[in-house]
Amino acid sequence: MPAPEPQEQTPLAAETSPATDLTLLVIEDDPAGTFTVPELPASAGTRIRVRTARNLTEADRLLTDDVDCILLDLALPTGAEARATRATRATRAGNVHGTTGSAQGATGPTETAEATGAGGGGADALATLRHVLRLAPRHAVLALTSRDDTELAAEAVRVGAQDYLFRGELDGRLLSRAIRYAVERKRADLAQHQLTESRLRAQENARLERGLLPTPLLTGSDLRFAARYRPGRSRALLGGDFYDTVRTPDGTVHAMIGDVCGHGPDEAALGVELRIAWRALTLAGLCGDELLATLQQVLEHERQSEEVFATLCAVDIAPDGRRAGLCIAGHPAPLLARHGRAAHLLPCEDGGPALGLLPRARWPRRQVDLGGSWSLMMYTDGLIEGRVGEGTRRLGQDGMVAMINQQLAEGLTGEDLLEAAVTRVRQLNGDELTDDVAVLLLDRDQERIRRYAGSGLGAYTSRGPAPHSDRYSAPCSDHGPGGGRNPNDGRSPNDGRSPSGDRSPSGGPNRNGGRAMNIPRPRPGSASSTNAAGAASGQRPPL
Repeated sequence: MPAPEPQEQTPLAAETSPATDLTLLVIEDDPAGTFTVPELPASAGTRIRVRTARNLTEADRLLTDDVDCILLDLALPTGAEARATRATRATRAGNVHGTTGSAQGATGPTETAEATGAGGGGADALATLRHVLRLAPRHAVLALTSRDDTELAAEAVRVGAQDYLFRGELDGRLLSRAIRYAVERKRADLAQHQLTESRLRAQENARLERGLLPTPLLTGSDLRFAARYRPGRSRALLGGDFYDTVRTPDGTVHAMIGDVCGHGPDEAALGVELRIAWRALTLAGLCGDELLATLQQVLEHERQSEEVFATLCAVDIAPDGRRAGLCIAGHPAPLLARHGRAAHLLPCEDGGPALGLLPRARWPRRQVDLGGSWSLMMYTDGLIEGRVGEGTRRLGQDGMVAMINQQLAEGLTGEDLLEAAVTRVRQLNGDELTDDVAVLLLDRDQERIRRYAGSGLGAYTSRGPAPHSDRYSAPCSDHGPGGGRNPNDGRSPNDGRSPSGDRSPSGGPNRNGGRAMNIPRPRPGSASSTNAAGAASGQRPPL
């Protein structure tokens, strides 16, 4: 349909434009008709239209969305007073045919009662104002009084009116200015109220979401931990990506990262549920295919639609830190960088489907040799699906591997490496990433561990000296979780000896002449100041 040709606007049309007009609702009870609204001049092209209501019931009917300001006569009686006044008037009309003396006798107290109702003492006048404020919480209100009562006027402003006016001083120019001032002040008050509510809501959401972020449980491990998390939703702290890291009593470190399809709050909530379920199942002894199958059942029961699925990558690192098991459920393969070698992707050809796609899926577990010193980076697809330049080309896994190798060559490690990687991906994308991004890094420095152990402080860990482990069993053997023989036939790795070669307190004499060493056992999740990566110290990773 062709657009109409623009027509020249006359000055009169500009002054009466509905977009700039203001509507004033006057609420006053003046049977004598002595109160009239002064003529309001149009200034700056704005015209003020006036509506009049004789009581609160009529005001409720006339109070529509286009009303900008209310002028309330504080002498307006309340509902009970109005009913009493009407009854008095009816009585007076019925007594009109009576004697003159009787009429005068009836009129005296009636006039006194009417004056009391109309005069509206302070409490009654403010009661009417409070009723109007409850009736119109989003409208500007001007208080009008017939008395030069500054105390009552000031109290009206404290109750909620934007300004007050005296009837004897009222003229058109003063009323026009007061209306505009009241309207703008009310708009500012509403904006400030909304801003305060938004800030409080954002702070509450931030506290809630921050409380849902994981705290890695790595007490006693010689691995260092780092993580970066950036949700794709605007002004959010939590997205559909999730990750977690825990160390089980046998010394195995389990790490997981996943991604729920979608970016909304429902996906974020589902991601939190899956993360908590994974941690509980891992600490209960499940691993590999059995754990992922149970997670799929959780997903199927908790998701809002059958089309929702989640990808996941899980690793379990042996207590010696030199080997790991890898399970992939439709997720990008992790990145492994060994000491002195370029980083490369771990194989994922034999991985299983994403959780929630196939009812009876299987997820094989692959054995991976890590070596003595290494860094293992797990990530979600938000890190590799950003654009490169202004075209449609994506960074992809190959581009990410090249980027990480370049940053490793520059000497970046831990938190610095992850921060540089996420920042670089955003720069290549040319704008903020729309997808959630989660990156998790575990690394082990064998030389550093040896230096720490040689200092006489015991085994190097991310949280201090490692507690003794009485027994080790392979968490994911061919016989199922915890179902296979352990490498020491039920014996501890040191055959009852302490890490320094002496007998442990339960296995015989030690260098203290048979006395047990008082080695503090840190509680799981307890904080310590010896974390080199900065995130495994019991604090949540910074965003």
